[in-house]
Amino acid sequence: MIAFSPIDAPAFVASWPRMRLRDITPADHAAVLALNQGSVLELSPLDEQRLRYILALSHRSLLIERDGETLAFAIAVAPGTDYDSRNYARVGELFERFLYLDRIAVAEHARRQGLGAMLYDAIEDAARAFGRMVLDVNVIPPNEPSLAFHAARGYQPLEHVQHADKTVVLMSRELGG
Repeated sequence: MIAFSPIDAPAFVASWPRMRLRDITPADHAAVLALNQGSVLELSPLDEQRLRYILALSHRSLLIERDGETLAFAIAVAPGTDYDSRNYARVGELFERFLYLDRIAVAEHARRQGLGAMLYDAIEDAARAFGRMVLDVNVIPPNEPSLAFHAARGYQPLEHVQHADKTVVLMSRELGG
């Protein structure tokens, strides 16, 4: 768990002294599922069984909470797992070393407050050992805010993957080790 003190915390965290970044535990599953459902158009559906499966494969699974309320979460998977995601499988064909950000969600009332950036900083830090972080963003239907966020962080498009109900662009950011 990472707890910020007012001295080293970003400005938005100092205004929320009880905010914590920590690993996801089984007690968090209901809150994670609710956040995922709130962003299901940008992510993919998730139930308890699927969440347990992905978490069992994950390299990092983090959440941000304040006063016991889960505000955001992120789950990343390293190469070499038996993850059945088409996007993850394609990334594995393209790269030997990567950390795949499977999903990230921020509660609607907590958006535009730096929580996504906080999660990205932590996941990218974990990805440095792999040399790159890879993820996917919807382009049909378009997720313009996410595309702009990733471009601003230095993510480059790799290729498109078409699914029955959407098309995503795989994106990568090279990270020094």
